[in-house]
Amino acid sequence: MKEKALNALIYILVTFLGIFAYLYPLLSLGSQNQNLSTTARTNDLPLMMAVLLALCILVIIFEIQEMRLSTKLIALLGVLIAMNSVLRFIDLTLPILGGFSPVFFLIMITGYVFGGRLGFLMGALTMLISALVTGGVGPWLPNQMFTAGWVGMSAVTIRRLVVWTNQENKPAEIWLLIILGVIWGFLYGAITNLWFWPFLSGPGNQVFNPGNSLLVSLRNYGIYYLATSLLWDTGRAIGNAVLIFFFGKATLKVLRRFQKRFYFVHYDSPIRKETI
Repeated sequence: MKEKALNALIYILVTFLGIFAYLYPLLSLGSQNQNLSTTARTNDLPLMMAVLLALCILVIIFEIQEMRLSTKLIALLGVLIAMNSVLRFIDLTLPILGGFSPVFFLIMITGYVFGGRLGFLMGALTMLISALVTGGVGPWLPNQMFTAGWVGMSAVTIRRLVVWTNQENKPAEIWLLIILGVIWGFLYGAITNLWFWPFLSGPGNQVFNPGNSLLVSLRNYGIYYLATSLLWDTGRAIGNAVLIFFFGKATLKVLRRFQKRFYFVHYDSPIRKETI
């Protein structure tokens, strides 16, 4: 019961801190000058980064306490994060297909195989390390870390669906992952846009106005997204689907081999882990 409570608490913290990080500008703009938005968000960066890193450390500590051999698993996670951080150079050097980025493939597969907490770490730390390597540190980084973490965390829902329907190592497993990749191709862009959208100036039906109702704000954002981001995010969705289709099965096989060397996972109820 204690493990389940701590597990749930981590998920709740990740979710609500991320939601707050995105929504608080909508609540605090009021009569502020939108031209001051960049300075304001830059000043928020140290605090948000400290909270995020503390949360990542909490997840790592929980993993070490839960699994006797998790130090090997954490080492593997470090290797995967380093590989993914290098792959992010493709975003900068080869913008061949809109918002396509190869990093989400490994984030989803890691979360799918090793669980939601490690999936969150994979996503959040990939964005952090790759930003340090590529010089992409800015007020947008905490939001990217939260959202990429959600990408990895959400993969566990597909895992449970696959186990429940007995589709492991069957074609349906890859197709479900492809669907997840397509959804996050669009959703990642739609969510990360929120870090700057409240501060934009432009046509009245595409910008945030503190006096608007929630429905009007959602409508305005929907129009803005369709006009500016849909085509770009389509490239990311297609890229995710292509990578999972061609490399998903082989990558799952490799990561599962490592998983079996570290511990057995029994997907009965309750979930039980035994080290070897």
